[in-house]
Amino acid sequence: MPLSRRRFVQSNAAGLLAASQASAQEPAAPRPGPRSRPPEREGKPRRLLAVVTTAYHYLSHAYHITGRFLHGYLRNGRMYYPDWNVAGMHVEQQKHRGDLSRDLAKEYGFTLFDTVAGALTLGGQRLAVDGVLLIGEHGDYPYNDKGQKLYPRYELFQRIVEVFEKSGRSVPVFCDKHLYYDRKRAREMYGAARKMGFPLMAGSSLPITWRRPELELPLNCRIREALVASRGELEIYGIHALEALQCMVERRTRGQQGVRAVRCLEDDAVWKAGDAGEWSWELLEHALGRSPSLNVGDIRRNCRHFELIPGRPTMLRGPIAFLIEYRDGLRATAINLNGHVDDTTFAARLEGEKRPVSTLFYLPPPPGASFLQALTMKIEEFLETGRPQVPVERTLLTGGILDCVLDARVRQHRRLDTPDLDVSYDPPRDSGFIRGDYTHPA
Repeated sequence: MPLSRRRFVQSNAAGLLAASQASAQEPAAPRPGPRSRPPEREGKPRRLLAVVTTAYHYLSHAYHITGRFLHGYLRNGRMYYPDWNVAGMHVEQQKHRGDLSRDLAKEYGFTLFDTVAGALTLGGQRLAVDGVLLIGEHGDYPYNDKGQKLYPRYELFQRIVEVFEKSGRSVPVFCDKHLYYDRKRAREMYGAARKMGFPLMAGSSLPITWRRPELELPLNCRIREALVASRGELEIYGIHALEALQCMVERRTRGQQGVRAVRCLEDDAVWKAGDAGEWSWELLEHALGRSPSLNVGDIRRNCRHFELIPGRPTMLRGPIAFLIEYRDGLRATAINLNGHVDDTTFAARLEGEKRPVSTLFYLPPPPGASFLQALTMKIEEFLETGRPQVPVERTLLTGGILDCVLDARVRQHRRLDTPDLDVSYDPPRDSGFIRGDYTHPA
């Protein structure tokens, strides 16, 4: 018994010692990091922001862009908060299924207003914010006979201008994607900003998203021919394809970027035009060589087998080709290849180069959709400085090309002269696309 008791005491002591040592070696409870539970914002933003949008729900453009002003986002692996406080918001379709604006207003302390004027004046009589986001994307809106979704960007913009006129002052305005589906109204918007003297920036995320490889065409390069291969809905994604094209070909010249004529071809007419040399199969091969989503097999069969999506009347089978004749003689093509690719790539033949150059406009997927983060960074720089980070004339031109192409489509695919697309601007010295990797491991 004494021996047993002694052994028991010794073994118990050893167990306690082992437990103590194990406890000392156990790591401290892990602390959440910025990728899972970001730290709270420190300090109060200095600038006030008004948001005017059509809809605010999960994965909408308002969700991605405004959300980064509200919640912050990662920059180079570190949490970053813009120096902007969303103070007022107008959501035209606030009763849209899945609306998030009411919950966010309670959480972040901003006010929802029934009118655009309310969001800009914060319920007063005069302009009370330092910048405006106009995000006319998503929501339940009809399509017209040309396949354009009738987002009310022009109408919302007019309400913004009315506040500026009444207040006797203005602030920078960013308009998401193209200014308006109708090119004449879009030019009115551009003209109003110039007349009143307030900074206006517009456009999509394609020109400033990541490129694989990081292709930057030199200014004043001589481009012989260019092509973009893309996908998606006819108008809603058509603007992305044209902005991807224009941000590259604009670097060939200073000044005149205008377009002389356009055509729109569909189905077998696209392949026949390629066989006839109206666009380049070689450039298409180089563009598709950058596509990670490239389907296997024959492009003609894949486009023909593409399944149409109920409720999306402009998500059409490919191919659909936009053929563009610039005023300086350059010919360029944007081809929708639904069924063959699900991304956007570019290729061009440059004077003096043996092989075409090419790149992928890389769009990190939802739910983060970091390409809209790249756009948000440019928006913030614009709002702070009043200097557009991309030429608004580029968006005026690409939106005009899109409207004209859709005109040509409903006019039995005839070639359409475009004297109203005589647009002049200089390309930026640095095209501004985001470099490096979009992920930063902990």
